[in-house]
Amino acid sequence: MSFFKKLKDKFSGSEEEHDVSDKYKSGLTKTRDTFSTKINNLVARYRKVDEDFFEDLEEILIQADVGVTTVMDLIDELKMEVKRQNIKDTEGVKDVISEKLVEIYAGEDDITKESLTLKENDLSVYLFVGVNGVGKTTSIGKLAHQLTEQGKKVVLVAGDTFRAGAIEQLQVWGERVGVEVVKHREGSDPSAVIYDGIQAAKSRNADVLLCDTAGRLQNKVNLMNELSKVKRVIEREIPDAPHEVLLVLDATTGQNALSQAKTFAQATNVTGIVLTKLDGTAKGGIVLAIRKELNIPVKFVGLGEKVTDLEAFDAHAFVYGLFADMIESDKA
Repeated sequence: MSFFKKLKDKFSGSEEEHDVSDKYKSGLTKTRDTFSTKINNLVARYRKVDEDFFEDLEEILIQADVGVTTVMDLIDELKMEVKRQNIKDTEGVKDVISEKLVEIYAGEDDITKESLTLKENDLSVYLFVGVNGVGKTTSIGKLAHQLTEQGKKVVLVAGDTFRAGAIEQLQVWGERVGVEVVKHREGSDPSAVIYDGIQAAKSRNADVLLCDTAGRLQNKVNLMNELSKVKRVIEREIPDAPHEVLLVLDATTGQNALSQAKTFAQATNVTGIVLTKLDGTAKGGIVLAIRKELNIPVKFVGLGEKVTDLEAFDAHAFVYGLFADMIESDKA
């Protein structure tokens, strides 16, 4: 059975799976319109799979921000697979590309859908980090809504005390999704706010505490020191916390997001990525570059403006979104 056929069967099953595929299909429209169109044009241009074909494919993948290192590995694997399956016709390569993209993300673990570490009958603490303007506070609000819908008691803490309006923005989200926000005045010590947030969450028997943090430019050493201090306060109060350190990145910034990820990963032991504005970019391949080059899972992707448009990352659904037109027209 072809990989396209497997994906088609998977996402035409339950209503829930169908909804997920629709979200990814809609959210990845910009990437698909350039990526799939270019691959279709490439396949139409070449009758046989040769070195020139692979060179042009390499260029398409790099333009989609898959990342040079990742692309080189992918091309090598594709060449081996084409040889192994004795594929002569370029049309047959499309299916193999989609399968290899999932393999790049999942690796040997074959984990294609990510989840959060959630403590049973105890407080889970998630620390959000990232530069200003990437959608950090919005992502916290959307995740708070998602967790509340799952029946979790959630508390937010406004640890970004430096950016003008950050505390008010989080307060607005708290009111919108119906969760309490712990805050101090603008300019307060972030660690003191986080400390109070932990005490409040404990006293209210909350399930999850979501901590916002400052996000000035990633090359400012004092920001990284501040994040380290916040992390130490959390660890002191709850020894195995934070249970997730989620780095929020803006997908529209492409390779710049990758450099941000490298800097934050060195300073804060990032456990997962929240990739926002994936629906706003034609370079959705950055998902694969982050996974392959940093070995950090993308836990959530932003696929739209609505409160429900923060989606747990699913590698199969992602590839479905990239190739939806081809998959749905596949007769195999």
